[in-house]
Amino acid sequence: MQYEIKQLDKFRYIEEGDGEPLVLLHGLFGALSNFRDLIEYFRQHYKVVVPMLPLFELDILHTSVGGLQKFVHKFIEAKDLRNIHLLGNSLGGHVGLVHVLKQPERIKSLILTGSSGLFENGMGDTYPKRGDYDYIRKKTELTFYDPKMATKELVDEVYEITTSRLKVIKIIALAKSAIRNNLGEELSQIKQPTLLVWGNNDTITPPFVGREFNRLIPNSELHFIDHCGHAPMMEVPEEFNRILHKFLTKLSTPAAVA
Repeated sequence: MQYEIKQLDKFRYIEEGDGEPLVLLHGLFGALSNFRDLIEYFRQHYKVVVPMLPLFELDILHTSVGGLQKFVHKFIEAKDLRNIHLLGNSLGGHVGLVHVLKQPERIKSLILTGSSGLFENGMGDTYPKRGDYDYIRKKTELTFYDPKMATKELVDEVYEITTSRLKVIKIIALAKSAIRNNLGEELSQIKQPTLLVWGNNDTITPPFVGREFNRLIPNSELHFIDHCGHAPMMEVPEEFNRILHKFLTKLSTPAAVA
Protein backbone atom coordinates (compact mmCIF):
# COMPACT_ATOMS: atom_id res chain seq x y z
CA MET A 1 0.00 0.00 0.00
CA GLN A 2 1.51 3.31 -1.06
CA TYR A 3 0.51 6.39 0.93
CA GLU A 4 0.75 9.96 -0.27
CA ILE A 5 3.40 11.85 1.67
CA LYS A 6 2.02 15.31 2.38
CA GLN A 7 4.01 18.44 3.10
CA LEU A 8 3.20 21.37 5.39
CA ASP A 9 6.05 23.86 5.81
CA LYS A 10 9.05 21.70 6.82
CA PHE A 11 6.87 18.78 7.93
CA ARG A 12 6.39 15.62 5.87
CA TYR A 13 3.67 13.25 6.99
CA ILE A 14 1.01 10.73 6.04
CA GLU A 15 -2.64 11.37 6.86
CA GLU A 16 -5.35 8.77 6.21
CA GLY A 17 -8.97 8.63 7.35
CA ASP A 18 -11.19 10.92 9.44
CA GLY A 19 -12.08 11.30 13.09
CA GLU A 20 -10.03 11.86 16.22
CA PRO A 21 -6.31 11.94 15.41
CA LEU A 22 -4.24 8.83 16.06
CA VAL A 23 -0.65 10.08 15.76
CA LEU A 24 2.05 7.42 15.25
CA LEU A 25 5.70 8.00 16.21
CA HIS A 26 8.23 5.55 14.77
CA GLY A 27 11.46 4.38 16.37
CA LEU A 28 15.16 4.72 15.59
CA PHE A 29 15.07 2.41 12.58
CA GLY A 30 11.39 3.01 12.00
CA ALA A 31 9.86 3.11 8.58
CA LEU A 32 6.32 3.44 7.30
CA SER A 33 6.29 -0.29 6.67
CA ASN A 34 6.26 -0.74 10.48
CA PHE A 35 2.78 0.77 10.65
CA ARG A 36 1.18 -0.53 7.45
CA ASP A 37 -1.33 -2.89 9.09
CA LEU A 38 -2.13 -0.36 11.79
CA ILE A 39 -2.79 2.44 9.28
CA GLU A 40 -4.98 0.19 7.12
CA TYR A 41 -7.11 -0.90 10.08
CA PHE A 42 -7.49 2.39 11.96
CA ARG A 43 -7.98 4.73 8.97
CA GLN A 44 -11.56 3.39 8.93
CA HIS A 45 -12.19 4.81 12.41
CA TYR A 46 -9.67 7.62 13.05
CA LYS A 47 -7.55 10.22 11.31
CA VAL A 48 -4.23 8.37 11.29
CA VAL A 49 -1.28 10.77 11.11
CA VAL A 50 2.36 9.67 10.80
CA PRO A 51 4.93 12.48 10.91
CA MET A 52 8.35 11.64 9.45
CA LEU A 53 10.65 12.23 12.40
CA PRO A 54 13.83 14.09 11.36
CA LEU A 55 16.22 11.51 12.81
CA PHE A 56 19.01 12.57 10.45
CA GLU A 57 18.04 16.15 9.60
CA LEU A 58 18.49 17.89 12.97
CA ASP A 59 21.87 19.42 13.75
CA ILE A 60 23.94 17.23 16.06
CA LEU A 61 23.23 19.46 19.09
CA HIS A 62 19.46 18.79 18.74
CA THR A 63 19.75 15.15 17.66
CA SER A 64 18.19 13.98 20.92
CA VAL A 65 14.91 12.81 22.44
CA GLY A 66 14.25 16.44 23.44
CA GLY A 67 14.97 17.71 19.91
CA LEU A 68 12.51 15.20 18.44
CA GLN A 69 9.88 16.13 21.04
CA LYS A 70 10.15 19.81 20.07
CA PHE A 71 9.66 18.79 16.43
CA VAL A 72 6.52 16.77 17.32
CA HIS A 73 5.15 19.71 19.36
CA LYS A 74 5.63 22.11 16.41
CA PHE A 75 4.03 19.59 14.05
CA ILE A 76 0.96 19.17 16.28
CA GLU A 77 0.60 22.97 16.53
CA ALA A 78 1.07 23.47 12.77
CA LYS A 79 -1.66 20.89 12.08
CA ASP A 80 -3.76 22.17 15.02
CA LEU A 81 -4.48 18.61 16.15
CA ARG A 82 -6.54 18.13 19.33
CA ASN A 83 -7.84 15.17 21.36
CA ILE A 84 -4.85 13.18 20.11
CA HIS A 85 -4.27 9.49 20.74
CA LEU A 86 -0.46 9.48 20.71
CA LEU A 87 1.16 6.13 19.89
CA GLY A 88 4.90 5.47 19.95
CA ASN A 89 7.08 2.42 19.35
CA SER A 90 10.59 2.18 20.83
CA LEU A 91 12.27 5.62 20.60
CA GLY A 92 8.93 7.01 19.31
CA GLY A 93 7.32 5.96 22.60
CA HIS A 94 10.06 7.80 24.51
CA VAL A 95 9.42 10.97 22.45
CA GLY A 96 5.68 10.54 23.15
CA LEU A 97 6.31 10.27 26.90
CA VAL A 98 8.44 13.42 26.97
CA HIS A 99 5.77 15.20 24.93
CA VAL A 100 2.93 14.23 27.30
CA LEU A 101 5.01 15.39 30.28
CA LYS A 102 5.85 18.75 28.66
CA GLN A 103 2.75 19.50 26.55
CA PRO A 104 -0.16 17.39 27.87
CA GLU A 105 -3.02 19.70 26.86
CA ARG A 106 -3.80 18.28 23.37
CA ILE A 107 -3.24 14.61 24.26
CA LYS A 108 -6.28 12.45 25.05
CA SER A 109 -4.49 9.12 25.47
CA LEU A 110 -1.03 7.59 25.23
CA ILE A 111 -0.15 4.21 23.70
CA LEU A 112 3.34 2.76 24.21
CA THR A 113 4.76 -0.40 22.69
CA GLY A 114 8.34 -1.49 23.33
CA SER A 115 9.07 2.06 24.50
CA SER A 116 12.41 3.30 25.73
CA GLY A 117 12.48 5.83 28.57
CA LEU A 118 13.30 3.50 31.45
CA PHE A 119 15.65 0.85 30.09
CA GLU A 120 16.68 -0.49 26.71
CA ASN A 121 19.34 -2.72 25.18
CA GLY A 122 20.12 -0.12 22.53
CA MET A 123 20.95 -0.81 18.91
CA GLY A 124 23.13 2.28 19.05
CA ASP A 125 25.60 0.85 21.55
CA THR A 126 27.66 -1.19 19.10
CA TYR A 127 26.69 0.36 15.81
CA PRO A 128 30.02 1.54 14.43
CA LYS A 129 30.25 -1.81 12.54
CA ARG A 130 29.45 -0.09 9.29
CA GLY A 131 29.34 -2.03 6.07
CA ASP A 132 28.87 -5.45 7.70
CA TYR A 133 25.61 -6.70 6.17
CA ASP A 134 25.52 -9.95 8.12
CA TYR A 135 25.94 -8.11 11.42
CA ILE A 136 23.12 -5.70 10.51
CA ARG A 137 20.87 -8.62 9.55
CA LYS A 138 21.46 -10.35 12.91
CA LYS A 139 20.82 -7.10 14.81
CA THR A 140 17.59 -6.53 12.86
CA GLU A 141 16.46 -10.10 13.56
CA LEU A 142 16.82 -9.43 17.31
CA THR A 143 13.92 -6.97 17.02
CA PHE A 144 11.52 -9.87 16.46
CA TYR A 145 10.54 -13.16 18.07
CA ASP A 146 10.45 -14.71 14.59
CA PRO A 147 13.72 -13.82 12.77
CA LYS A 148 11.92 -14.31 9.42
CA MET A 149 10.19 -10.97 10.11
CA ALA A 150 13.54 -9.33 9.28
CA THR A 151 12.90 -9.46 5.53
CA LYS A 152 15.58 -8.55 3.02
CA GLU A 153 13.70 -5.29 2.35
CA LEU A 154 13.81 -4.38 6.06
CA VAL A 155 17.48 -5.36 6.49
CA ASP A 156 18.38 -3.38 3.34
CA GLU A 157 16.61 -0.33 4.83
CA VAL A 158 18.65 -0.52 8.05
CA TYR A 159 21.87 -1.34 6.18
CA GLU A 160 21.44 1.70 3.93
CA ILE A 161 21.22 3.95 7.02
CA THR A 162 24.38 2.45 8.52
CA THR A 163 26.48 2.95 5.37
CA SER A 164 26.42 6.71 6.00
CA ARG A 165 28.98 7.86 8.56
CA LEU A 166 26.94 10.93 9.50
CA LYS A 167 23.77 8.85 9.96
CA VAL A 168 25.66 6.40 12.19
CA ILE A 169 26.90 9.32 14.34
CA LYS A 170 23.30 10.56 14.66
CA ILE A 171 21.97 7.07 15.48
CA ILE A 172 24.54 6.83 18.30
CA ALA A 173 23.67 10.36 19.51
CA LEU A 174 19.95 9.44 19.66
CA ALA A 175 20.63 6.09 21.36
CA LYS A 176 22.82 7.79 23.99
CA SER A 177 20.25 10.55 24.49
CA ALA A 178 17.56 7.89 25.09
CA ILE A 179 19.72 6.18 27.73
CA ARG A 180 20.54 9.52 29.48
CA ASN A 181 16.92 10.71 29.35
CA ASN A 182 15.61 8.26 31.93
CA LEU A 183 12.14 9.33 33.05
CA GLY A 184 11.66 7.24 36.20
CA GLU A 185 9.47 8.84 38.87
CA GLU A 186 8.40 11.71 36.55
CA LEU A 187 6.02 9.24 34.92
CA SER A 188 3.68 9.52 37.93
CA GLN A 189 2.69 12.98 36.59
CA ILE A 190 1.01 11.51 33.47
CA LYS A 191 -2.75 11.96 33.77
CA GLN A 192 -3.83 10.53 30.40
CA PRO A 193 -5.22 7.00 30.12
CA THR A 194 -2.25 4.95 28.90
CA LEU A 195 -2.15 1.63 27.06
CA LEU A 196 1.03 -0.47 27.26
CA VAL A 197 1.39 -3.31 24.74
CA TRP A 198 4.51 -5.46 25.15
CA GLY A 199 5.94 -8.50 23.44
CA ASN A 200 6.66 -11.26 25.94
CA ASN A 201 9.83 -12.01 23.96
CA ASP A 202 11.08 -8.42 23.61
CA THR A 203 14.86 -8.48 24.22
CA ILE A 204 15.40 -4.73 23.62
CA THR A 205 12.88 -3.42 26.20
CA PRO A 206 12.17 -6.68 28.08
CA PRO A 207 8.82 -7.45 29.77
CA PHE A 208 9.97 -6.04 33.14
CA VAL A 209 10.15 -2.61 31.44
CA GLY A 210 6.44 -2.83 30.55
CA ARG A 211 5.65 -3.79 34.17
CA GLU A 212 7.69 -0.84 35.47
CA PHE A 213 5.86 1.61 33.16
CA ASN A 214 2.59 0.11 34.40
CA ARG A 215 3.66 0.63 38.03
CA LEU A 216 4.81 4.24 37.46
CA ILE A 217 2.05 5.58 35.15
CA PRO A 218 -1.10 5.95 37.29
CA ASN A 219 -3.91 5.41 34.77
CA SER A 220 -2.28 2.64 32.71
CA GLU A 221 -3.14 -0.87 31.59
CA LEU A 222 -0.62 -3.46 30.41
CA HIS A 223 -1.09 -6.22 27.82
CA PHE A 224 1.52 -8.84 26.99
CA ILE A 225 1.54 -10.74 23.68
CA ASP A 226 3.23 -14.15 23.44
CA HIS A 227 5.67 -15.07 20.66
CA CYS A 228 6.29 -11.40 20.00
CA GLY A 229 9.37 -9.17 20.16
CA HIS A 230 10.00 -5.41 20.16
CA ALA A 231 7.50 -4.38 17.45
CA PRO A 232 4.06 -5.92 18.22
CA MET A 233 2.27 -3.76 15.61
CA MET A 234 4.43 -5.43 12.92
CA GLU A 235 4.79 -8.95 14.28
CA VAL A 236 1.24 -9.60 15.55
CA PRO A 237 -0.82 -6.83 13.91
CA GLU A 238 -4.26 -8.44 14.38
CA GLU A 239 -3.76 -8.92 18.11
CA PHE A 240 -2.21 -5.46 18.50
CA ASN A 241 -5.07 -3.77 16.59
CA ARG A 242 -7.68 -5.67 18.62
CA ILE A 243 -6.16 -4.54 21.95
CA LEU A 244 -5.78 -0.94 20.76
CA HIS A 245 -9.28 -0.74 19.27
CA LYS A 246 -10.83 -2.02 22.50
CA PHE A 247 -8.86 0.57 24.51
CA LEU A 248 -9.85 3.47 22.23
CA THR A 249 -13.50 2.37 22.10
CA LYS A 250 -13.62 2.29 25.89
CA LEU A 251 -12.32 5.89 26.00
CA SER A 252 -15.05 7.16 23.69
CA THR A 253 -17.89 5.34 25.50
CA PRO A 254 -19.49 7.52 28.18
CA ALA A 255 -19.38 5.90 31.62
CA ALA A 256 -22.73 4.50 32.74
CA VAL A 257 -24.39 6.54 35.47
CA ALA A 258 -25.20 4.33 38.46
